[in-house]
Order: sequence, then structure tokens, then C-alpha cells
Amino acid sequence: MTDAPPGTAASMLGLADRKPLPLLLCLSHLRWDFVLQRPQHLLTRAARSHDVVFFEEPIFRPGIVPSLERHATPEGVTVVVPLLPEGLKPPAIIAAQRRLLDDLLAAEAGRPMVAWFYTPMALEFTAHLRPDLTVYDCMDELSAFRGAPPRMLELERALLGRADLVFTGGRSLYEAKRHRHPHVHCFPSSIDAAHFAVARGPQPDPQDQAGIPRPRIGFFGVVDERMDLDLLAALAAARPDWHFAMIGPVVKIEPESLPRLPNIHWLGPKKYAELPRYLAGWDLGFMPFARNESTRFISPTKTPEFLAAGLPIVSTPITDVVRDWGEAGLVEIAADAEGFAQALAALLDRPRAAWLRRVDRRLAENSWDRTWAAMAALMQEGQRSATRRPAAGLPLSAPVARAGDAQHV
Repeated sequence: MTDAPPGTAASMLGLADRKPLPLLLCLSHLRWDFVLQRPQHLLTRAARSHDVVFFEEPIFRPGIVPSLERHATPEGVTVVVPLLPEGLKPPAIIAAQRRLLDDLLAAEAGRPMVAWFYTPMALEFTAHLRPDLTVYDCMDELSAFRGAPPRMLELERALLGRADLVFTGGRSLYEAKRHRHPHVHCFPSSIDAAHFAVARGPQPDPQDQAGIPRPRIGFFGVVDERMDLDLLAALAAARPDWHFAMIGPVVKIEPESLPRLPNIHWLGPKKYAELPRYLAGWDLGFMPFARNESTRFISPTKTPEFLAAGLPIVSTPITDVVRDWGEAGLVEIAADAEGFAQALAALLDRPRAAWLRRVDRRLAENSWDRTWAAMAALMQEGQRSATRRPAAGLPLSAPVARAGDAQHV
């Protein structure tokens, strides 16, 4: 490995000039540069002890030869994107990805490797690999999302059959997966509290937000089929004196379907580093999620991020939000526009000091550092264990990781 010649995967990844760390190969349906969320938080921490390669889904361009595009992030993660010619049939797409991945890993023989899956679809071109440890970090029920491939459930069964560890992004997902694998551990959304706490102090209002009247009620995140656009429209129509700031990319739905009222302000996607400045200029937050199959298992990362920013929020009754935050009195829950209007009006008038103390006690129990430490401990134990896992589908259960394992549920 250390003697890899120029042009090999090792030298291209910048690994040839030092003693190699274990390799962590992440297979992801998400782009690294799309929205900073769970994969980025975890894998930047993984990069302290592993050489992390983040292998994305392909990009198609006309008339090109299949190749890999690589770049390194400031945190030390190598992002790899297959570039494929337009017009390839599905079998050829799978074969091309397998060939490119094999070329990338050619110099890694004998090096410990962790395969970390965010999408079961990656098994189509990785099933031949024999990593030392296989982790399925199930952050969403992808089969319930709009446009999910028909083979998703079949490939997830196969992935559960070969995974050594399964992590879930929330309690509902844990309960759905716990009987399908002997080693399922619940790791809900964590928080970079210091980053979002900047919003509790005065910040210069961003230019595109400065002209929005107050009170301002905001949402940040991906805008897709998980958002109840009818609820947003009804709420904005019921309270024309309130202004709703909407931050995030619009995907999988037509932009023309977005409600266009004078008091709804679509500000588009923003960088993670910019978010505290925007949140500092809001009076409240809200999460108008639809209640459908795509939101049945979600555990929104933005819930603790809103709270760390010091913003009271109202959410629709998403199961994990209700159980993890609503029942503790930290997040208000409403089911329709009338309920949202009443809850938001009450929050505008409510003193926050006592509520913030309870929020901070809760947030202090959790962080992405503690989550990664608990995951890493499980991975080390999994690599030491020589016990073969049983076949997928057996009625087995596993405990949720608790605070004693550096994880709050």
C-alpha cells in the first residue's frame, strides 16, 4: 500500500505517503455537497480514524468515457463520483459502477475495510465485495419516498442479511427494523449545539431576509413530498400579518406547486455555515410536515437544531417528534392550520427563560461526537466478534443504545 505507484487508487486518494488507516467505503444516495446532514456529521468524525471514501451515485454526461471524479473535503473525506455516458441501460450502469469501484479499490487488498451503506441499491454493484465489517446506517425508509426503485425492498432484505451492524436514524425506524436483524441500534438525530447556538445572539440579517417584516416564522430543510404545502398555504392565508421564511432546495416536486402568497418567502438553499444568521432573525420555527408514508419514520435533524438556536417550534404530529420532543414539552404539536396558528400565537407571547433551561439540559445529553463514539465502539466490538450473524428475517430484537452508550434516544 505504501509503495503504490503513481496513478493507482492509493496515490490518487493521497494515501500512499503515510501509514494507511482502515478504509471506510460509504455508498450513498445523497450528494456530499447537497445538504449537510447525518452522513456528513458522522463521516467527518469517522475521518479521524479511517480513510473515508464517499462513493456517490453516478452523474450522466453525453459522449464521455466512464471515469471517476474525486475531490477531498477539508475534513479529509474523499468524495468520489462515477461519471457515465448518457444512454446506458441499467445493466451497463451497474457494470460500469462495479468496474470503476474495483479499479478504485485495486490497491487496497489486505487493508481493513468497512462498507457503510446509506442505500441498499448500492448492493447492485458491491455484492461481490468482502469487507471486514458491513454497516447499514438506515437514516430513512427510502422505499416510501417518491420515485423509490422497485427493487429497494428486495435489496434491503439482502443488505440486512449481510450487515454486521444496523443503525437507525430514529425510534420509529428502530422499531420497524429491530426484528429483522440481531444487531440493530437506535441513533436519532444529534446536534452541533455550538454551531446553532450562535443564532441566540445578535447577527447581521442576510440581505435577502432583511426586508421581510416581523414576526418571522421559519423552516429550513429539503422541500419535497414530505412537506404539507396545503397546510403552509392555509396558515399563511389565515395569518397574513405573519411572514414565513422558507429555506432549502426544492426537489422531487414542481416549483410551480409551491404556494405563492405575499407572506411566504422562498429563499432557496443556504450553506450550513449561513443558517445561524438566518435563524437569528426569526421569531419562531415551524415544521409543517405532511403525514404520509414518506414521513412515517422520519426523525428530523432540524428539531434539535431549531432548539439549539433558541427558537420555539410547532410541528405536525410526526411520531418521533411527538415522542422525543413533544411529550417532554419542548416542541408544540398541531395537526392543522388552525392549531398551528393558535400554538404559534401562544409561543410568540410565552417567556422563554425556563423553557430554554430545559432545552439546554436535554441538548447537553447529545452530540454528533457522542453519537460517533458510540457507533465506533460498536464497530470495534463487531470487528472483534467472530460470531456469524443469523439469516435476515428472523424474529430477533436488540436494545436501543442508551445514554450510557453515549447516545440519547
